[in-house]
Amino acid sequence: MRDEQIEALQRMSIFGGIRDDILRLILNVAPVVLVPQGDYFFREGDTADSMFVLEAGKAAVYKRLGGQECLLRNLNQGDCFGEMSLIDFSPRSASVRAVEDCTALQISAACISQVYEKDLEQFAMIEMNMGREVSRRLRESDAALDPTRLSDGSGST
Repeated sequence: MRDEQIEALQRMSIFGGIRDDILRLILNVAPVVLVPQGDYFFREGDTADSMFVLEAGKAAVYKRLGGQECLLRNLNQGDCFGEMSLIDFSPRSASVRAVEDCTALQISAACISQVYEKDLEQFAMIEMNMGREVSRRLRESDAALDPTRLSDGSGST
């Protein structure tokens, strides 16, 4: 099972280029959490110190806007979320609720610190990959809010 989990993680943008031994370390430290349908992984404003990798089930990301909870995106098996907390240590910027019963790997800041202690280069690669993923999502959000803004093809915002 671990080999399948490692292969699945390596297909994800955040763990692309990460060696097997580092992914084994993460898998040995990170607990698997079960979140029943309708329950929250976390809520907007919660204190944060971990990200999640959805191993099974479906979830949805919501943001409170104008007093209402608005759907930002749907999450499926293999998606990760909450990684901003490992970059900026700020409260959660959105809520994530299980649409179906979910199983997810919970990767804490302490877990990532163990990667730092073991291999600084691999730690830096994970951090850079997280930054790229957050940047990609920000660009998607920008485009969704104003599709003409990115239509000039320059890619700059």
